Amino acid sequence: MAAGEASKSERTVIVSGIPDGVLKDEVMADILMIHFQRAKNRGGDVEGVVYPTTTKGVAYITFEDQKVTEKVLKKSEHQLEDKRLPRHYPLKVSLYSQDVFSCISCVLDLSGFGDKYVLEDLVQELQKNITALSFSPLQPNGQISVQGSFPSIQSLKDNLLLKANSLSKTDKKAKCMSSQRSNSKTQKHGVSVESKNNFIHNAVGEKQVVLDTDVYYYMKHILHEDSLAKKSVVSREVTDGEITILYLEKVNASSDPSKLERAKKKIEDLSAELHSKLQKKRFHLDGSKHEMQMYQHACKRVQPQYSQVLVIPYETHIDVIGSSSDIFGFAQEVKTKVKHYLQKTPQEMIVR
Repeated sequence: MAAGEASKSERTVIVSGIPDGVLKDEVMADILMIHFQRAKNRGGDVEGVVYPTTTKGVAYITFEDQKVTEKVLKKSEHQLEDKRLPRHYPLKVSLYSQDVFSCISCVLDLSGFGDKYVLEDLVQELQKNITALSFSPLQPNGQISVQGSFPSIQSLKDNLLLKANSLSKTDKKAKCMSSQRSNSKTQKHGVSVESKNNFIHNAVGEKQVVLDTDVYYYMKHILHEDSLAKKSVVSREVTDGEITILYLEKVNASSDPSKLERAKKKIEDLSAELHSKLQKKRFHLDGSKHEMQMYQHACKRVQPQYSQVLVIPYETHIDVIGSSSDIFGFAQEVKTKVKHYLQKTPQEMIVR
């Protein structure tokens, strides 16, 4: 069984950037099948297409021959083309992995750049600079969906922060010059300068760390690193789907600013370490209360043996996150218990 699964994983690719909602799912699956069978795309015989998946815009393609998989991965660009599609769509193709961070998605609000940039040009620049990301069409309200690996999302964040900081400095300089020209009294007494310095101090005094939400939950609930900053720095988090932003601030304005930077680096280093070690197993559920009850009961019974495994229940599935060896052992034991529960009636199944 394990050898068979490993062989299949070596013949499977993850495809992201698939336009969501443009066509019916079965039609899109057919288009993907045709795309990866074509010789011009270095394709070949396809064993199966899994679409849609739990991640919007993502499909799994399994080839019959591993050599075809290798050829498909070597092709530098994949453009999804079909007369049933309104346009061509760039695809990102990577080897299948159960890595928790293979592909994540987020929604960007670029409306704040509208006064200084033509948003369509900004998106084109981002696409050119970070080719590993897939961008959806820009919406009239300035929002756009982005999919890709977590490191690529981090690069995107850094790129946008640089632009935002540049705009902020330009605006502040212009306001300061305007204030100096229009109010000599304020200039003499230094009130305006003091106010601006406080504003800049607060902006600079706060550090942001962008984390994969699964990594953040693992750090917080398994490693108990929610108080990373200890006594000198406080933190608050804002979670939006697969991305969590951790905001770090000094407890006292007079405290050593290097402590804030060290706390930020500690979190980033830990995130990078977990990024390379963690894997995720997903138990898909049919939506019945009885099945959810069985899996939750099984996870609860097995978890004491795996203290470094995080279990996150959702309405449609249960995610289990941990090291490769822990996840494999945990999943096998859960499946064994669920199989045992299936032989019982719902009345016999008592969750404590």
